[in-house]
Amino acid sequence: MRYHIGDLDQQKLLDLYTGMLKPRMIEEKMLILLRQGKVSKWFSGIGQEAISVGVTQALKEDEYILPMHRNLGVFTSRNIPLNRLFAQWQGKQSGFTNGRDRSFHFGTQEYKIVGMISHLGPQLGVADGIALADMLRRKKRVTAVFTGEGATSEGDFHEALNVASVWNLPVLFCIENNGYGLSTPTNEQYNCENLADRAKGYGMESRIIDGNNILEVYAKVDELCKAIRKRPRPILLEFKTFRMRGHEEASGTKYVPEKLMKEWEKKDPIANYEAFLLENGSLSEENIEQLKGSISDEIDENLKLAFDEPSISFNETKELGDIYQPFDYQETKPKEETKNIRFVDAISEGLEQSMYRHNELILMGQDIADYGGVFKITEGFVPKFGRSRVRNTPICESVIVSAAMGLSINGMKAVVEMQFADFVSTGFNPIVNYLAKSHYRWNEKADVVIRMPCGAGVGAGPFHSQTNEAWFTKTPGLKVVYPAFPADAKGLLNTAINDPNPVLFFEHKGLYRSVYGEVPSDYYTLPFGKANWVRKGEAISVVTYGAGVHWAIEVLEKHPEIDADLLDLRTLQPLDFDAVKTSLKKTGKLIILQEDTLFGGIASDISAMVMEECFEYLDAPVKRIGSLETPVPFAKELEANYLPKKRFEAALLELYTY
Repeated sequence: MRYHIGDLDQQKLLDLYTGMLKPRMIEEKMLILLRQGKVSKWFSGIGQEAISVGVTQALKEDEYILPMHRNLGVFTSRNIPLNRLFAQWQGKQSGFTNGRDRSFHFGTQEYKIVGMISHLGPQLGVADGIALADMLRRKKRVTAVFTGEGATSEGDFHEALNVASVWNLPVLFCIENNGYGLSTPTNEQYNCENLADRAKGYGMESRIIDGNNILEVYAKVDELCKAIRKRPRPILLEFKTFRMRGHEEASGTKYVPEKLMKEWEKKDPIANYEAFLLENGSLSEENIEQLKGSISDEIDENLKLAFDEPSISFNETKELGDIYQPFDYQETKPKEETKNIRFVDAISEGLEQSMYRHNELILMGQDIADYGGVFKITEGFVPKFGRSRVRNTPICESVIVSAAMGLSINGMKAVVEMQFADFVSTGFNPIVNYLAKSHYRWNEKADVVIRMPCGAGVGAGPFHSQTNEAWFTKTPGLKVVYPAFPADAKGLLNTAINDPNPVLFFEHKGLYRSVYGEVPSDYYTLPFGKANWVRKGEAISVVTYGAGVHWAIEVLEKHPEIDADLLDLRTLQPLDFDAVKTSLKKTGKLIILQEDTLFGGIASDISAMVMEECFEYLDAPVKRIGSLETPVPFAKELEANYLPKKRFEAALLELYTY
């Protein structure tokens, strides 16, 4: 292996050596502890230390880095206290996830590290968002994100590269090509000679670097970082290396040809670099022994701290309390001036006023800039706020949701418009696995609102008509809002943007231009978790939300003899179940209406909760009404009978006379 010192001084040469030796020695200790059953799992980076250490030392301390599970050298190079790392791997309190996640599945703002999730791909988009925030603030910083060659087959990889290239984001995409995705060799994963060649398709620069040569890694990454800080742009790096141990220790390496293993053993990054330093006089055998002794003592001392720490204890209140970032809701009351506007105008007005209120609120979505979005919610926003804040995106929901998370991590707010709520399925993973879980896992907020134009009744067919709120009410960590009236839509949207937690904000497109209401002209907020009594009665409780509220009003007006309590939930997570109980205790009869198909929906949960907590107040069985258990049909007659309006009327009359 050939080393070129260039202009590196003696101290830097030794720092790079120490930087690699420390994670290697920690790993060797962890493998012993794994065999002793003192740690539960280990993903080895032995043989790949030069990449983690070289990249991290080339970055500045205030630049974010997004590692994976073979990048121990990233964490040690950022000087994270070893006792905290050891506690993390043992599920102890002083780790970074309160025992809620393992390995390197964590982040820490203190050390500007954002750890992976097991789905791999989303962190690439998160890096885009972090870099976007730096670029918008004109901070000359680089974001580095790691992935393996296996994960380059995921769609998120391609989406992230495309967005970074289109937006000229200062991201270093670092591929650790170590030969195997678990047991699958590279020739079964992709059919190009070099992964770096993929950059051409995205109009990006790329480099191929010997990932086992620490001086080459450091020198080239340092050079590229300096260039990117001067002229922001993404660069794809492919580090050629090899994984000397199994995907994780339990999987072994029997699938690796012995000859190949021996070839790479000769390329060990630490042994070769050590020999080079000994040869040129930068290091002596005595130095090595002293250094190893010092590191060994540090490991033992910090292991003792971690082992001596008591096992974490379960506290139900704490567990439930850490699902969401605390949000101190501040009510902003409107002035008396109102105007009669459409639902769609109320959404637009709330969004615009929030943009003025939050200077670092970024809007992202397909066609939302000059075109104003398919429903014209953001029409006229570009002249007011500029293209940097009102951003057209490529058609890549997954990476845009991830980028929104990156903006949040770097201190900004984001609102993402799904062109139609149906399309959220292609961005589902980062919503339910990244945004929803980040605060619980490592105390990181996800200050993101996902706007969801939804609902049937407009002849749009199976892929533009779903009301899919139940996909998200099931997921702890998400908030779900679903207004029925213009004034509620505006006030709740403002609150959603203020809230540092991820909010799915459902807007029924059938209401956009058909429902008018008196809406305060200035900025105001409304609280989450507070249902609205649309009308009050004594005979029967009707609980619904969204378009269901208007269907219920129409049916009740047709039957004035039914003295009904009509409750509009407005938010589904948090849910105002107290209001449901209050109404039921008064009337004794309950019917729950939802537009979504019936099975597994919000009506089922409310019904079950009522049966558990309010059974003695019931004078009749709880009725649940929803759409047919089919996709949403296109033809007018089919769609009309798919929707539950007619069935609601029949069930209401039946329950009334029970």
